[in-house]
Amino acid sequence: MTGNNQTPEATGENAGQVADAYRGNWVDRLAPAATRPYLRLARADRPIGTWLLLLPCWWGLLLAMLSDGRAGWHDLWIFAGCALGAFLMRGAGCTWNDITDRHIDGSVARTASRPIPSGQVSVRGALVWLAAQALVAFGILLTFNIAAIGLGVLSLLPVAVYPFAKRFTWWPQVFLGLAFNWGALLAWTAHTGRLEAPAVLLYLAGIAWTLFYDTIYAHQDAEDDALIGVKSTARLFGENSPRWLRWFLVISVSIMAVAVILAVPDGRPLALLVALCGPWSMGWHMQWQMRQLKLDDTSRLLMLFRSNRDAGLLPVPFFAVALLL
Repeated sequence: MTGNNQTPEATGENAGQVADAYRGNWVDRLAPAATRPYLRLARADRPIGTWLLLLPCWWGLLLAMLSDGRAGWHDLWIFAGCALGAFLMRGAGCTWNDITDRHIDGSVARTASRPIPSGQVSVRGALVWLAAQALVAFGILLTFNIAAIGLGVLSLLPVAVYPFAKRFTWWPQVFLGLAFNWGALLAWTAHTGRLEAPAVLLYLAGIAWTLFYDTIYAHQDAEDDALIGVKSTARLFGENSPRWLRWFLVISVSIMAVAVILAVPDGRPLALLVALCGPWSMGWHMQWQMRQLKLDDTSRLLMLFRSNRDAGLLPVPFFAVALLL
């Protein structure tokens, strides 16, 4: 691997650093040495996944507030609680993923440096760490209403299945999308107390978005995955990936736009117009990614994948401003 995927020398603060982590991240610089392997296992040194899990939550919460015109102090807690929960559940999910993938990860250049295959954390230690993160996240979930709590518990199903998906389907990114966008359903329900059509459409839009960004991500490992027999949309699409990515772009933006139209009450045309700028701006960012795409450049693939934090953030201020109109 080259560029950002180059494995660092195991000396000083870089000892045990994961190959695709941000250089100079807070875990490697500031965390006590004994905690670093566990924080790396939770991907605390690679925050992009937390953002990708969190942003559908914020979409769902803001559109729910826009839909019923209510905003209270508890919504501020939902906003913050989703952020804490996303950090914890992303960490728990990644820990589970690395436990199940420990033999595969050791055979892939980009993932061989992860804590379990590199010997920094035992499987038993990883299971204890998984339980600790999940229990704290469950405590946060209990502060929401009963319908949201039920949805939160149900979310464990796609989280549990996802690591095995690449063994039995060419579409494991769908299972990732099912897990990573669940927050759109949960946050909407945490505000309204019930699940409604706009939240479901946001969820579907997020799944299409996940297919977009995780296909880009999976192209980093396509050669290694082929050698060990791991399936992915990157391998399935191959050189036709750009055409598929454009379809995922169109589907994601279109479905999100329909969700916005259904969520904004009648008689608020200005709010509707501003809210629709959210999916529109996100679509332009995804189109920018398409222009930058080079399937054989692993450093660029990683950069584009990470840039989806910005793509997913773009609807947030538009939804927030629409609340005021």
